[in-house]
Amino acid sequence: MSGTGVEVGAQAARSRALAVLRLRSRALAVALLPAAAAVVLLAGGATGHIGGASWDVVRWVVTVLAVLVLLAAAGVALVVARARPALSPTVPVAEESAPDLYRLVRDLADRLDVPAPSAIALTPDCDSWLEDRTHPAHGQPARDRDTSATSGGAASGAGDVRAPERRSSAAPVLVIGSPFLWWMRVGELRAVLAPVVAGTGPSAHPDIAAARRFVRGLDAAVAVAAAPGRGPLTRTVLAGVGWVARLLLRNCRVHAAEMERGVAAAAAERAQTVDYGVRIVAQEQVGLAYAGWDRLLTRVALPAWRMGRWPSRLDAGVVSALTELSRRDRLAEGFASRLGERPACDLLEEPGSVDEAASLLAARLFHGGPAETGPDWAPVAWQEYPDEVVDRKWRMDAARLHRVLDSLGVGHRADPTGPDPEGPTLARVLDHLTTTVEVQGAARGAHGLDGEHLGGAPDEAYETSAAPEGDGAGRPGVRGGGDGPDAEQARDAGLDALLHARPASAADPDARPDVRSLVRPDEHANGSGDSDDSGDIDDSNDADDSEDSDEPDPRDEGPSGVLAAGLSAELAREEAAAPPRPVPAGQGPDEALWDDGALPLFPLQPPRTGRELLADHVTAMVCCAAVDTAGATPGLDWLDGPALLVDGERAADLAPRVQRLVEHGDPSPLREWLARLGVRQEKPVRLV
Repeated sequence: MSGTGVEVGAQAARSRALAVLRLRSRALAVALLPAAAAVVLLAGGATGHIGGASWDVVRWVVTVLAVLVLLAAAGVALVVARARPALSPTVPVAEESAPDLYRLVRDLADRLDVPAPSAIALTPDCDSWLEDRTHPAHGQPARDRDTSATSGGAASGAGDVRAPERRSSAAPVLVIGSPFLWWMRVGELRAVLAPVVAGTGPSAHPDIAAARRFVRGLDAAVAVAAAPGRGPLTRTVLAGVGWVARLLLRNCRVHAAEMERGVAAAAAERAQTVDYGVRIVAQEQVGLAYAGWDRLLTRVALPAWRMGRWPSRLDAGVVSALTELSRRDRLAEGFASRLGERPACDLLEEPGSVDEAASLLAARLFHGGPAETGPDWAPVAWQEYPDEVVDRKWRMDAARLHRVLDSLGVGHRADPTGPDPEGPTLARVLDHLTTTVEVQGAARGAHGLDGEHLGGAPDEAYETSAAPEGDGAGRPGVRGGGDGPDAEQARDAGLDALLHARPASAADPDARPDVRSLVRPDEHANGSGDSDDSGDIDDSNDADDSEDSDEPDPRDEGPSGVLAAGLSAELAREEAAAPPRPVPAGQGPDEALWDDGALPLFPLQPPRTGRELLADHVTAMVCCAAVDTAGATPGLDWLDGPALLVDGERAADLAPRVQRLVEHGDPSPLREWLARLGVRQEKPVRLV
């Protein structure tokens, strides 16, 4: 190992740590300066060297000021010392539940000649780090508890055990990303952890440890001062404490950052000769594991979390997802061949229970789920995922879609040959979203736009055979045949119904808000129901581009836009009506250190737009129809989440056809796909 490189990094870290400690000393000196002046004045008055009425006034003023400053400094120091530093949410791993893992880490620390970590914890993320938990609020380290519980053994072995324990009693906790244990092999995990474990060496230096404690205390004091729910007097006092803590943090920020860089450089240099060749290969696995973990959370776990189910084997799912990736992607070829070697999860005595705990923690961090299982928050196994999550999700989305259609007053297809023409059919959705040539022309005439603004395709792309006679000529979204004044009047009525759809229940206007206010809120600010603003639109050719850019997209006022707004409002109402999460009856030492009300800490996806919601709901309706009428089955794709299986194969060509219908109002590609699979659009589907 290169001793020069290690010493350079360690010396740089120590010098920066001393700079932080000097800042702390200066702050203490400033707090003691009035007291020193008061002592000088009091001593001068007692000895007769400083006398007179004016000096008596100065003496008392300085003494009072010194007392106030000392009280303020004592209050700041007390808050900084007692404030609980932030702690990463983790799953603690006791030594008796993972003796091989602890043995691997200790052997690695011996090879690096550094103190061994005091404990090991897992985090549902693709990262590893050291975390200091020596603050009294963090509790006694796991290793110290085990040592105290097993003390009193044979005297012959006591001398060999106590010295390492004293050396590592203040060592930080090693936090390991749980996906690493399931995807990496034992040798790869040891190579990845080498530079992390090597960081315990510089961390054990007294100056670096003191500087870190000071910075963490300041950060915790700022959090305490910013906490809500305090009285006026307490809030005023803590505001002053927070101001002092922020001032000190700003002044020591650069030194603290450079100190951590020096520690990392020293640790990396120390770990150079330990499994260096394996570490290069293992770093590739880190990137691959991160990609698979992110895909698994966003595509597979997130739909289940939204359904009130949390997959209990997320880490095991990473292996399946990355194996599927290696099968599809030639860039990942060869990675699956590693699966014959011993996985790192074999270092755990009960990997299933550890995986379940990490999966529940991931659901809390990334989705904000409850801390305990219940009727509305239950675990789900991978073999139950298609039925418990995929099929249930599709039918709930389909039911929500038809509820919104009911609120918009959209009628059912009048088909006497159907078994239940009033049931929730796919034909009802397709007819409503289908944009006719007449509706497109009317919208273009109202807004002065051509066909490319509406769908990016010529009108001929939307022309299909005319609807049967009497099949809802004036109903929105359904084509009608014929010409003349009556037909034109019916088409105008259909366009007006599309643009100004109201809730179906007029007796209870508060039950469902007018979705038009979600599409064009500026038109209903005065409470008027008239949204005809054609007189305000300038159709002249010399209009400014800035004015044209302010014009709304006509698609937002069409059937898809109104339906998307209705779905957004329905989802908002469901979320608002959901009962609050119950407060856990008991929390572990890790869980009590982070705010449960701030969850999720790391949201996976931004809120979905109305059209994204509409596309998801239409896809769900199509899948329900395919399952009920064409023999398709719900399935799980490890990289894409819920999937529709047709003859055992994933139907990958459905999404662009649904997008064509939602964005352009063209049902032809989707109807052809449905006809090829034998899906009956007019048959009602089963909902939940």
